[in-house]
Amino acid sequence: MSAVTTSPSSPEPPPGGPALSVDVVLPCLDEAAALPWVLRRIPPGWRALVVDNGSTDGSDRVARELGATVVRETRRGFGAACHAGLTAATAEFVCFCDCDASLDPADAVPFVDEIRSGAADLVLGRRRPRGRGAWPPHARAGNTALVLLLRRRTGLRLRDLGPLRAARRADLLALGIADRRSGYPLEMVVRAADAGWRIAEHDVPYAPRTGASKVTGTWRGTWHAVRDMSRVLQERPGREGVTP
Repeated sequence: MSAVTTSPSSPEPPPGGPALSVDVVLPCLDEAAALPWVLRRIPPGWRALVVDNGSTDGSDRVARELGATVVRETRRGFGAACHAGLTAATAEFVCFCDCDASLDPADAVPFVDEIRSGAADLVLGRRRPRGRGAWPPHARAGNTALVLLLRRRTGLRLRDLGPLRAARRADLLALGIADRRSGYPLEMVVRAADAGWRIAEHDVPYAPRTGASKVTGTWRGTWHAVRDMSRVLQERPGREGVTP
């Protein structure tokens, strides 16, 4: 197994107290500078699962010191980190959020409420840039192209494939998401649509990230991400995806 979970020594919830219901998966690669802000924004009673994907800046130490549960995923790839977090989660509801301080995990609170109420099965955050450089033109263009391809493939009229999202853990695992690279977020949506899920989208603020992006910070990174996601869209409904 490539994923190893370690937890800080922290007090157990008081007897009779509310059970932990939400885990927040935070894929992490050299995000030590952003982690303090991100972890402070985790809603009370939720658990932060920081998935260290080979950081060399001490991100795992920072996360543990700040009270997060650390999951180590040795296989590089955004999808590998996301899925390691999903399989390590134990809560009924799971949220995904980037670990670079561009998104506020607290904005996922109404997402979980919507799922809990039965109004939706998967809720996505539509990124609304706040500040210069929050969403580079090449990254936005790649997202727009993928959204249009997704619409043709599934009929979904989404406007973004944002990384802030929420769903029930058991349902996500049942989707059988196979991609372990940049195609993971898109495959989640495609498989959910094929399964007849109710998918909702809501605006969330999107700030300039802390540090350099490993995926969409450059044209090359964006191209690789679009290539991975395009491969997902070429899969026929009901087919198992191919893990790169």
